[in-house]
Amino acid sequence: MALASSAFFSGPRLPSLGSTPPTSDIIAKYIREAIVTGALDEHEPIRQDDIAKLFDVSKIPVREALKRLEAEGLVEFQRNRGAVVTSITEPEIAEIFEVRAMLEANALKLSIPRMTERTFQRAEGYCDEFARETDVARWAELIWQFHSCLYEDADKPFLLNLIRSVNDRIERYLRIQLTLSGGTGVDDREHRQILAACRQRDVALASELLVSHITKACASLLSNLPKMRDGK
Repeated sequence: MALASSAFFSGPRLPSLGSTPPTSDIIAKYIREAIVTGALDEHEPIRQDDIAKLFDVSKIPVREALKRLEAEGLVEFQRNRGAVVTSITEPEIAEIFEVRAMLEANALKLSIPRMTERTFQRAEGYCDEFARETDVARWAELIWQFHSCLYEDADKPFLLNLIRSVNDRIERYLRIQLTLSGGTGVDDREHRQILAACRQRDVALASELLVSHITKACASLLSNLPKMRDGK
């Protein structure tokens, strides 16, 4: 599927670039979202000429955007093919989850002593919305909102951005996995257990529950990966 034919990049969703510099940031954001949501599949070519025409720009900002996505691990440049969407092997996925668990547990430990009632209410609100939501496309977004809410009080923006980057690497798989695994019940229960430990200021328990939650998500993803890649 050529990028130019994707409905994701057509119609009113395209922003006006005239008053929104830098252009490469805007283009990178939209390509990143297309990859994360699965609008662009593994190994799919990303044609610079098509993107430049879509955004009515030269190929220079497109190239800059793709280089940024290459650094994030979402795009790779192949000989005779140009930029393509990366594929992640099972060992790589397992390692990414290990890194995610370490980073997020550390962020949670730093955040808990500084959490306020507002944090708890926001997190509980995300839990409630997640439990009610029937739109699969919203599940992954709400999961991120819940998790990041618990880390923000640490006041470590670089760490939070790093966690976001790690999550971006696997979000496209998680969105499909959430559908194949059949629902949100387990995630909702585990989220509320983590939140309860945070309310109690029990740093050790909250961190243990978080690491267990991430480890289980990894196992579920790896068990569903063959079905994802077979298109079932």
